[in-house]
Amino acid sequence: MSLVRVAVIGIGNMGAAHARTLIAGEVPGAELVAVCDVRQEMAKWVSDNFPASVVYWQDAEQMMGSGTIDAVIIATPHYDHPEQAIQAFRHGLHVMIEKPAGVYTKQVREMNEAASASGKCFSIMYNQRTNPLYIKLRDLIASGELGEVRRTNWIITNWYRSQSYYDSGGWRATWAGEGGGVLINQDPHQLDLWQWTIGMMPVRMRAFCSFGKYRNIEVEDDVTAYVEYANGATGVFVTTTGEAPGTNRFEVNGDRGKIVIEDGKLTFWRLRESEPEFNQRFTGGFGQPECWKCDVPITGVESGHPGLIRNWVDAIRTGVPLIAPGEEGIHGLTLSNAMLLSTWTDHWVDLPMDEDLFYEHLQERIAQSIMKKDPGYSKNQPADLTQTFK
Repeated sequence: MSLVRVAVIGIGNMGAAHARTLIAGEVPGAELVAVCDVRQEMAKWVSDNFPASVVYWQDAEQMMGSGTIDAVIIATPHYDHPEQAIQAFRHGLHVMIEKPAGVYTKQVREMNEAASASGKCFSIMYNQRTNPLYIKLRDLIASGELGEVRRTNWIITNWYRSQSYYDSGGWRATWAGEGGGVLINQDPHQLDLWQWTIGMMPVRMRAFCSFGKYRNIEVEDDVTAYVEYANGATGVFVTTTGEAPGTNRFEVNGDRGKIVIEDGKLTFWRLRESEPEFNQRFTGGFGQPECWKCDVPITGVESGHPGLIRNWVDAIRTGVPLIAPGEEGIHGLTLSNAMLLSTWTDHWVDLPMDEDLFYEHLQERIAQSIMKKDPGYSKNQPADLTQTFK
């Protein structure tokens, strides 16, 4: 394919930014030919801000079946990502979705199955995978330079959000509107990087989420989670939107040292010999392996959203490997779903988790949320309560 005809669905902040990236010619081999938004008032906005060659659609299904596009970037609300991606695959289109992959893994798994059956190119907007710091961390772990991973700690508390932020939209920080709080809105990149850099998912988790701890919201705004891996390693993930100043520190300890990413820098404390080797030969009272603080060369620049779109288009045109395959969006979402489920059940959650149980708990909270706003609402109304807020 010499030129990929791209449409953007959802012209909010991110959708508009992706559309401008394409219009500016930052993605060789791609052309923005259409945009879609359910809000009729966006028709004038599109005509005022985009070239006349960009067609406005209000109905995504009609646009997908028009034969005028080859690929879509989906930047709609969280719940819509899987449904619209599945529609696009049915129409034979290539798909890129904004993060998160969805709200619950059961829905995302269906999307992944549709993607696999379609044979089309499917990517997710995990732009932090283009950050040279995390690329280098992944390389140091995969190459064995850090040895076997023993512990991970990520404190990501610099997501401060005021009450006025949450009050700016009735859909914000609601189970029916967003499907969650800090985990689904602010943390998808970190949850993805957590498993992507170390190359493994935990086997079980115990989490403690607080709902409306710092703000008048119904979803989680403070989380502490503990995980265990098959090799015996452990991990802790701490996040909140209610602390100032916040911290962003990712620490990974292996049997050959420790790597820390903080303040835009990567620091590697490398052991001259592995800890198990030292322990086996050492006979003194108080000692530890010789440790070197290494300056690891970090090359390249973060290409961000434009870089991922270019990669996706190149994959469509020439088959280059995807930086962020869409099917991998389920991993970070699994972590956030498990954290919520562990809190709701006040128990450990084994991974893979019970997706049906999570869905049931989510639907209960959506129903409770709707009934608070509409006392006449009945629990016996349609099972997919998220439809009420679309």
